[in-house]
Amino acid sequence: VSKRLPGLERQLVPTPHTAGLNGRVLVKNPHLDLMEEDVLYHLDLGTKTHNLPAMFGDIKFVCVGGSPNRMRAFAQFMQRELGLAGAGEDVADICAGSDRYAMYRAGPVLSISHGMGIPSISIMLHELIKLLHHAKCRDVTIIRIGTSGGLGIEAGSVVITDTAVDSSFQPRFEQVVLGDVVVRSTELDKDLAEELLACSRDIPDFPTLIGHTMCTYDFYEGQGRLDGALCSFSSEKKLEYLRRAYDAGVRNIEMESTAFAALCGLCGLKAAVVCVALLDRLEGDQIRASHEVLWEYQQRPQRLIAAFIRKRLGLCPTD
Repeated sequence: VSKRLPGLERQLVPTPHTAGLNGRVLVKNPHLDLMEEDVLYHLDLGTKTHNLPAMFGDIKFVCVGGSPNRMRAFAQFMQRELGLAGAGEDVADICAGSDRYAMYRAGPVLSISHGMGIPSISIMLHELIKLLHHAKCRDVTIIRIGTSGGLGIEAGSVVITDTAVDSSFQPRFEQVVLGDVVVRSTELDKDLAEELLACSRDIPDFPTLIGHTMCTYDFYEGQGRLDGALCSFSSEKKLEYLRRAYDAGVRNIEMESTAFAALCGLCGLKAAVVCVALLDRLEGDQIRASHEVLWEYQQRPQRLIAAFIRKRLGLCPTD
């Protein structure tokens, strides 16, 4: 389905939710087969310089998040949770030759930073998905863990995304390709979301819910904040917009989920987004909780994902 826009063509691209042959990660680019070498520049990896199947072929879970330090801490946490040798020790950054992203592994778990916003996560995902394809990984589950602004929920709540929506509350990601606007679906794997919600019932000390996640292109004006360097709207208009978002099913706001859902869906990856709310945006704009409180909040998605991975691997719960 397509319709003309002024100077642009909008094309709707449905998102498949089936993996490749025998669970392989799909790439939708015939040009890759013609390349003698694929340089994953921003990850400091490549098909000729590294034995990607040996390094990554047994990866089953990929967890991505904005901050390098947070993803390093998550890898160390997973080492302890999985009872791996060297638990408690430092972990090596596989992408140490690049200053764009950081990558760590803990057994079958890969932990990668993606920076802030759609452009940054999009670059990382293109190269990550190619890496998983070149490594011949199978049956991979990928989860974005991060922070967000809540909407009508208490601070510290964890939101599991069922559908990522844009700033008009529509389940779509718009990518301009050669001057045309290509519209991609942003639905996520609902069975995976329900599985994660079931795991949360064993962690009763914080609320977890399923809802829509709104993805915006910036932190200030795009999210209706009154405290940026620019603001052209009233507090009443802001609240009216956020209440419309709530009525449309949105329960949190961040800046990566539509691109994440679209790319993962097109490449056959089972994907989920799990973010903690640092505040309720209906009550304010600035994050005023202490560093200690925020650090504990950021642990919550990690604890849920660790419980999920342990359950998938058939490991007993930790104390």
